[in-house]
Amino acid sequence: MIIFHDLRCVEYSSPGHPERPERITSSVAILKNRHSEWEWREPMAADEIALLRAHSAEHLARIRDAVRDFDADTPAHRNIYQHAVRSAGAAIDAARAGMRGERAFSLMRPPGHHATRDRAMGFCYFGNIAIAALDALGNGAKRISIWDFDAHHGNGTEAIVANNSRIRFASIHQFPAYPGTGAKSFSNINNYPVTPLTPRAEHVHVAEHALEKLIAFKPDLILVSAGFDAYSGDPLVQMTLEQEDFAKFGDWLRKIGVPSAAVLEGGYSGELPELIDAFLTAWSSR
Repeated sequence: MIIFHDLRCVEYSSPGHPERPERITSSVAILKNRHSEWEWREPMAADEIALLRAHSAEHLARIRDAVRDFDADTPAHRNIYQHAVRSAGAAIDAARAGMRGERAFSLMRPPGHHATRDRAMGFCYFGNIAIAALDALGNGAKRISIWDFDAHHGNGTEAIVANNSRIRFASIHQFPAYPGTGAKSFSNINNYPVTPLTPRAEHVHVAEHALEKLIAFKPDLILVSAGFDAYSGDPLVQMTLEQEDFAKFGDWLRKIGVPSAAVLEGGYSGELPELIDAFLTAWSSR
């Protein structure tokens, strides 16, 4: 397992905001302690060529020159452009490693799946997973599948990749919930809205069905928006998954035989390090 991580990704925060740096620093400590054989790499920063595949030049300028918050959830932190381009770069690095047949995970902040072509929102500034998918298509991949099991709809990813015949996107998410989208499927987009407090077994079945449909697309690479906020103890939603369910998701990736890479999205409980470890351990097992 290759972990792409930059220590600087925890250098931004706001009092009371769910994006608490200690969630990431604790995850790094646990993973390094338990898996000394895993390789840690500092990611590159995404360049403008990669960013402009997914975003407008005006959006890049707004992030770079930000002086006021984008919304209540998405502050204009100091140096947020640098943080965001490193997180996008880590997603690209993970996808490229996946294309080489390696298992790779981006353990970075900020997340990305809510950022649209022209809008930062929902803690997200650039669409990391979409940027990585488009980079892969520009570097030899013919078809990409994106499996988003974050508890919130990946509206930004959807908006960026919609109607791209070389990409299939599936989002399994609580509905109703932020951002209020993802109720319907269309074109290359498969949305799986799950009601609050849906029983675990039913939720897991939906996630498995979504993955099976993505595999049927015969992708060269599966990219995973790995959000751990569907955990029963997460403070932002009302979902019911447990640690062993995320381990099951990792086990599925291990068994499918398709190159894959994953990017951290949400997950706001104190159990995040254990949830990440369960997912990665099962995925990396031989």
